[in-house]
Amino acid sequence: TCKRLAESVGVRVPRGDVYDVDDILAADVMPRPYVVKPYNEGSSVGVRIVRENDNLPPIIKSDWNFSPKALVEEYIAGKELTVAVLDGKAQGVTEIRSATGFFDYEAKYRDERTELILPAPIAPDVYALALDYAERVYGILGCEGLARCDMRYDDSRGVNGLYFLEINTQPGLTAASIGPSQVVRNGMSFPALCAHLVETARCNKSAK
Repeated sequence: TCKRLAESVGVRVPRGDVYDVDDILAADVMPRPYVVKPYNEGSSVGVRIVRENDNLPPIIKSDWNFSPKALVEEYIAGKELTVAVLDGKAQGVTEIRSATGFFDYEAKYRDERTELILPAPIAPDVYALALDYAERVYGILGCEGLARCDMRYDDSRGVNGLYFLEINTQPGLTAASIGPSQVVRNGMSFPALCAHLVETARCNKSAK
């Protein structure tokens, strides 16, 4: 649903859909390479990249301890980019370089070799488009406060190689986290950001 809303405002997303795990096990549900993602997890838990010459099945059923359905989408080769949005305004573009080649759970939380490069060393038009994509998604979903958009960029295709993957509406919130680090680079201190988020938060209560 998020990807369909993103597409409705002109944001490029990978091809994909939700499939039963049994169908994924039976045969390739789309041309390789593609990615299999549990749709009820976070931090890349359970994500599998299925490559063209893999001999193993897309997933190992005995190891699949997630939902009976999964999101399958085309694999976008290239760079891992992320953009924080605060109150509707994109803050910057960070490139994530993982020493393991895939920004999985280990790379996110345990591998000290992972590099966060801000600003991302990409062409100005791609940088601007990443900011624009993040603001469009944030707006169409009705987000508030601080969010973070994750993207993939196939740098062999110029601006046509930028794809939106997902938005995190509760991103990491330490001073070293990607979202806050972009805000701090733009001049707001981390304590000021925390105060701003608390002071501008509101509770949406359903009518009774």
